[in-house]
Amino acid sequence: MVHWNFGLAWLAFALALGLHTADEARHNFLSLYNANALAIRRRFHVPVPVFSLPVWLGGLIAAVCLLLLLSPLAFHGARWIRIAALLLGLLIGIGNGLWHIAASLACRRKMPGVLSSPVLLATGAWLLLSCRT
Repeated sequence: MVHWNFGLAWLAFALALGLHTADEARHNFLSLYNANALAIRRRFHVPVPVFSLPVWLGGLIAAVCLLLLLSPLAFHGARWIRIAALLLGLLIGIGNGLWHIAASLACRRKMPGVLSSPVLLATGAWLLLSCRT
């Protein structure tokens, strides 16, 4: 049996994550992130990771490719992939999407990644809703 709704939601989420990665990279997200990570390290002595552009971008590109490669399993409704979808939809789709929007409102300027956040939110919500069926 083919699970069209879940498979399409998974595929849309993977593509939205790719779009979001491109948005962040285009608007220099990493310089903002690394500066904040270093400040947190100094102030709270918490080992927050700092990334170079090749490692950060390469990791996200690999993650998007992995999601795309797993799409056939989503279309076939593999049970374990629905569990992964719940986590991804909540943390990345809803959590990360809302975080970019909230940061933009708090700072009163467009933060890197905010332009693609509505797409990430929408596909994250679709992914979560499609896990039920």
